[in-house]
Amino acid sequence: MVFDTTYKNEDYNQQSLLLVGKSFRFIERIKQGGIGSSRLIIKSKSPKLDLGKLKFGEIDYGNIELRPRGIIVHYTSKLERFSWIIPYYRLVIYNSQFFSIHANGNCIQFLKNKNYSTNKKFIDKMIAIKNEYLNLSYYDS
Repeated sequence: MVFDTTYKNEDYNQQSLLLVGKSFRFIERIKQGGIGSSRLIIKSKSPKLDLGKLKFGEIDYGNIELRPRGIIVHYTSKLERFSWIIPYYRLVIYNSQFFSIHANGNCIQFLKNKNYSTNKKFIDKMIAIKNEYLNLSYYDS
């Protein structure tokens, strides 16, 4: 589900609690070494995720927030901020020429540049948490 979170949005708050749970507590955040990625440059988005009104040559940025039962991908388009809520059981990650996140027939692709390199440890942690939550011990991350 994608929500416009430029301003306070009660529907977003309710759905995020329902689908991915409350944010980690402060102590858990410290133990995990942080629950958010640094910013990533977006290469492309699915049409359903591309809610910006007009298209120009601007660069869109996004970041990923970990939650107990899923992730939230926050991204900006012009001055608007959007949040895409993805439970772990719907999350699919591809790491090829681009780093991409897929769920519910939608996808967002991030460039593999210097920002990706700094986020590699975070992405590995996200995959490990997903595998632990879904009890996917057969997957070697």
